[in-house]
Amino acid sequence: MMEQYVEIKAANPDSLLFYRMGDFYELFFGDAEEASRALGIVLTKRGKHLGEDIPMCGVPVHAADDYLQKLIALGFRVAVCEQVEDPAEARKRGSKSVVKRDVVRLVTPGTITEEKLLAPSESSFLMALGRVKGSGDNAYALAWTEISTGAFKVAETNAERLLSDVLRVDPKELIVADSVFYDEELRPVFDVLGRVANPQPAQLFDSSAAAGRVARFYGVATPDSFGTFSRAELSAISAVIAYVEKTQIAERPPLDLPEREENGATLFIDPATRANLELMRTLSGSRDGSLFKAIDRTVTGGGARLLADRLTAPLTDPGAINRRLDSVSFFRSEARLGEALRASLKGVADMPRALTRLALNRGGPRDLGALRAGFAAAGEIAAQFRSAPLPDELAEAMRAISALPAGFAGHLEEALADELPLLKRDGGFLREGYDGGLDEARGLRDESRKIILGMERDLQDQTGIRSLKIRHNNVLGYYIEVTANHQAAMNGTDELKGRFIHRQTMANAMRFTTTELAGLETKIANAADRALTIELAAFDRLAAEAVEAADAIRAGAQALAVLDVSSALAALAASQDYCRPQVDDSLAFAVEAGRHPVVEQALRRQAAAPFVANDCDLSPEDGARNGAIWLLTGPNMGGKSTFLRQNALIAILAQTGSYVPARSAHVGVVDRLFSRVGASDDLARGRSTFMVEMVETAAILNQAGERSLVILDEIGRGTATFDGLSIAWAAVEYLHEQNRARAIFATHFHEMTALSGKLSRLHNVTMRVKEWEGDVVFLHEVAKGAADRSYGVQVARLAGLPAAVVARAKDVLAQLESGETANKAEKLIDDLPLFSAAVRRETPAVAKADPVADALAAINPDELTPREALEALYRLKGLGR
Repeated sequence: MMEQYVEIKAANPDSLLFYRMGDFYELFFGDAEEASRALGIVLTKRGKHLGEDIPMCGVPVHAADDYLQKLIALGFRVAVCEQVEDPAEARKRGSKSVVKRDVVRLVTPGTITEEKLLAPSESSFLMALGRVKGSGDNAYALAWTEISTGAFKVAETNAERLLSDVLRVDPKELIVADSVFYDEELRPVFDVLGRVANPQPAQLFDSSAAAGRVARFYGVATPDSFGTFSRAELSAISAVIAYVEKTQIAERPPLDLPEREENGATLFIDPATRANLELMRTLSGSRDGSLFKAIDRTVTGGGARLLADRLTAPLTDPGAINRRLDSVSFFRSEARLGEALRASLKGVADMPRALTRLALNRGGPRDLGALRAGFAAAGEIAAQFRSAPLPDELAEAMRAISALPAGFAGHLEEALADELPLLKRDGGFLREGYDGGLDEARGLRDESRKIILGMERDLQDQTGIRSLKIRHNNVLGYYIEVTANHQAAMNGTDELKGRFIHRQTMANAMRFTTTELAGLETKIANAADRALTIELAAFDRLAAEAVEAADAIRAGAQALAVLDVSSALAALAASQDYCRPQVDDSLAFAVEAGRHPVVEQALRRQAAAPFVANDCDLSPEDGARNGAIWLLTGPNMGGKSTFLRQNALIAILAQTGSYVPARSAHVGVVDRLFSRVGASDDLARGRSTFMVEMVETAAILNQAGERSLVILDEIGRGTATFDGLSIAWAAVEYLHEQNRARAIFATHFHEMTALSGKLSRLHNVTMRVKEWEGDVVFLHEVAKGAADRSYGVQVARLAGLPAAVVARAKDVLAQLESGETANKAEKLIDDLPLFSAAVRRETPAVAKADPVADALAAINPDELTPREALEALYRLKGLGR
């Protein structure tokens, strides 16, 4: 057996080998040590190898999915090795022959299909990077599929935007040719991706053989029959298919034909922007607090995945965007129809994932049940919309729903029982009356069981042993069990003598059988086997029907997801008071009373003060060819970062096809969105916070164009004051003169407000504050004009800095702002004594005696007459002088 294990493990060196032994998957040697640490299970030993104990651990087959989930989440790949031969066949070769085993499947992060391992609302993409080098040519392409649903897309890219395009899709696994993976030019990309990037043999990416592999997979003469692809695209598509074939061994999932995404069809969002806008996850990695979590009102897994796809890849075609907005508007005006639709959608299971499991022979009765439930809900929905005039997107969706295979739907309804078991081997999933032969076998089986109960009662009467039971297990079959102290009674009379045949002695029980019981067992087993055989054959026929109708089922499921997303966004707009944005080809960006969707909901949950809405207008002014730049000044904690982000998020939502949190919004399509908000470092790559800031700013200034939207916060604050001011100054000028982008630039360098007199499209705006009795009150309102202070000392006091530190800071600030010491460090030191001396001056323990305080402490107000109180007040006034 260990020879067999070592041979199979040698063929799968990069995977943990789940080696099937009876009811367990066992792991040995290094695999066992790694798995025991990762899973927290006991490491044991079995046998010896080269004189040393063999480490071993195992997991039960019935619980394997739970352990696989943990291993995949930790980045492991697992080879599942099953018995591929009947033990009886092995015995024919000799009593010591080992049952043949082989790997039936490789489980990797990008190829999982099990319901337990997949998050319903998240896609699980496998992606491949194709690269073709030629004469002066270096072409890249990405292809990605979710084998659990069959979705398959491809797009060209380049080295500069590669990381952005990968992070947009957010694959669970990216396969890359060895030669590309170790290319120094691309190392930074793969360093960021970490374990997601998985190097593979270069032959998987061979562009010369790619067309043939793709054609064979889809059963066509040439891939040209479903599109013309570049060599790099074919390389990536072929690699995905080859990897799917490698991991699924003998099974083939029903993948869609590859669909090309045209360059420029979606809004470009670079990695830094995607991270700090927290579209799908917060900076800490949580979904709570992200934009997706704030807007998701979908009720199906397919709808949630479609919403996520749209949010991460907003469109740039105004026609396509308005087509989506028309769907949301329809449900916004037809609220009752939307509510009825959402009630029906709650009955929709995940049809595409169920279909894939059936195609891969991993499905069960409940996967067929998922299809049945989906068909039933689709029928309800079609009836609801029969007389409604629909916008284009919804009308197209209803056509796909109407094209679902009615015959197959009826067949499922006729065949499947109301309650379905998890596993097909358990039987009982076909409805009574569906198959006459099955009903007959079931009747025989069930009648025999009644006979067993009758036999048990008869034996109790004959032996006088009321605790006698007839039981069953997989080893002995049916047997008679009595407690050990009743053994003598089993042969206590002449009638009973010799009737009972001993089978097994237990610690507290004795087990017997009889010739009658053995005969009945054979009859029951034959009936049960026959019933299960009929059910399994029916299951295979139904699964084959499902696979045959795969295209129509997936199209119908996608249509249901579109209905879910459109009605969910309408429900969001109604509950949160969002408006429909005007989206066109102009360079406008005018938002009236805009709000931050995530912050607003958080404030509402905390029952805090309502969110303060603000306008933003970056549209070209009369006669101007390009949009405006707002230079935003104001205090820390005044709301600058929130204002910056909310306008970026409004642009994203509008181009996703959603209503937006504003009173009104006019968004000229943005082709590239850049946001540089917040401070971070990259110490692993030797980058300080300031270096990261400069790298991200450089990427923005090198890529932004007139259709871009740029959000910049505190550029230049990570270095010396004059250096930082100079960089920020030059960056604003470059944005104005070269990029000509619509932009909001927040800064604490108040000197920059003078640029508004020099740059025609630059406007000064500020976050309003009020000072009240020494405190600063943040109004969170954006107004025209410029701030002359940042109120940093006041914010420091609110943060809880020691009073002595705040007082000292005020002294230093007053001297610096006086202008007299601005450029004279020596005089500044002379004018401001050392911090320790200043603290000592103000420490109560060493303060001089205060006669007013002493006199006041000696007064007892309860004992004073009005006249005495007035006299005491005059005395205190005199002491105070």
